[in-house]
Amino acid sequence: MTSAFLIRPIEPRDNAAMAAIIRVVMPEFGADGPGFAIHDAEVDTLHAAYSQPRSSYFVVERDGVVIGGGGVAPLQNGEPDVCELRKMYFLPAARGIGAGSAMMQRCLDAARAHGFKRCYLETLTGMDAAQVLYKRSGFTTLRAPLGGTGHFSCDRFFIREL
Repeated sequence: MTSAFLIRPIEPRDNAAMAAIIRVVMPEFGADGPGFAIHDAEVDTLHAAYSQPRSSYFVVERDGVVIGGGGVAPLQNGEPDVCELRKMYFLPAARGIGAGSAMMQRCLDAARAHGFKRCYLETLTGMDAAQVLYKRSGFTTLRAPLGGTGHFSCDRFFIREL
């Protein structure tokens, strides 16, 4: 059964909710040490960070409450036609309701609209449900990271053509 949810562009009022989600979800998967996105400066200011050129961030809302989010932006120190799927995290309330697939589609559509040709992502062993979504969405594994995100603790890398 699918619960109704809304995916919309992030607004400044969503910054605190998304920062809290990131800080709850990442430790759930052991991703709270050095070299993980939880320490990125943009965590507290996602709206501003994704208001930059060729960047988009969306939140999942259900019953007026933000329960997850995800976005795309140029891959740091990467080729200009490659974006990165970034900060895609969901509270347990957003899992299993189709929000991940819907968010993935929204992010890939935004990446195409920004003119990217490929989408890259980094993740971690143990984020198994996420990796199933990535593979189901057409991502293939890479042996090594691309660009220079600073997320040196990630150990799984994926890419897909857009």
